[in-house]
Amino acid sequence: MTGPDRAEGLGEAAQRGAGEFTATVIVDAPAERVFAALTDWERQSDWIPLTRVRVVEGDGGEGSLVEAVTALGPAAVRDEMRVVRVDAPYEVGVVHCGSLLRGPGVLRCTPLADDRTQVVWHEWFHLPGGTAGRVAWPLLWPGSKASLTLALKRFARLVEQGRLP
Repeated sequence: MTGPDRAEGLGEAAQRGAGEFTATVIVDAPAERVFAALTDWERQSDWIPLTRVRVVEGDGGEGSLVEAVTALGPAAVRDEMRVVRVDAPYEVGVVHCGSLLRGPGVLRCTPLADDRTQVVWHEWFHLPGGTAGRVAWPLLWPGSKASLTLALKRFARLVEQGRLP
């Protein structure tokens, strides 16, 4: 089964939602190493604050189901992602397919001169709550983008220090 077939099997969740954000960082390391670190799903817990990530089905490659649980005290958000496409060392596509977080996402690694890599993380979430969700999104978006950008900066430092992958 190919990547697009896997995404099609996820129905509405595979369609782009109205909640969109992008974060990017330049990592002083070759694309192969950066991609390996990005797709070491369980090590994402090392650089995404308050989040525990684990592979619950598969080997982490195409077709796998990955779970990320972000918790602050008793409040927790569970994010389930199906890996729908892997084009190492350049791109991995996921579809968030849980009950709250839904929509496609992509992580791209673009090789640059001097063994540096640009990482772009782009998400298109379906906004829960109908009209209320669409109204709240402009208030939530800056925090979401800022936290993802900070996480990617931490990721870059860990890769550059040789602590990832």
